[in-house]
Amino acid sequence: MMLILMSHYSNAQSTSPPRLSIWDGMIVAGYVGHGGYANFGGPSIKWLLNPISVALGLFPAVRIKEDKVPDGVKKNSFITPSTGFGITSSFRHLVLQIPVFYDTKTTVRDGRWHLGLGIGYKF
Repeated sequence: MMLILMSHYSNAQSTSPPRLSIWDGMIVAGYVGHGGYANFGGPSIKWLLNPISVALGLFPAVRIKEDKVPDGVKKNSFITPSTGFGITSSFRHLVLQIPVFYDTKTTVRDGRWHLGLGIGYKF
């Protein structure tokens, strides 16, 4: 319902109506929770008003992070698959992303949500 209202309001203010889409091809790299991540976009709900777009969606990603644990304690793999969610904004081919990822509980610390920041390229 909100998307319909936003679409109607935007049509009244511009000559070209905004479009809604489900997927956008992009590659993004960023920093989150004392490590890095890389993703290629994912399913999202996106609001377009050329050349700017804003999307709320999921980020299937590869996380790159080394666990800091005492000697002798098992740690997670350095590279792990993960899924986050958040906001992605793009201007032409420049992509800025604010993701939220969850680090699972380990023997040393409790699980936590981490806010990150990424930059990338839209195809």
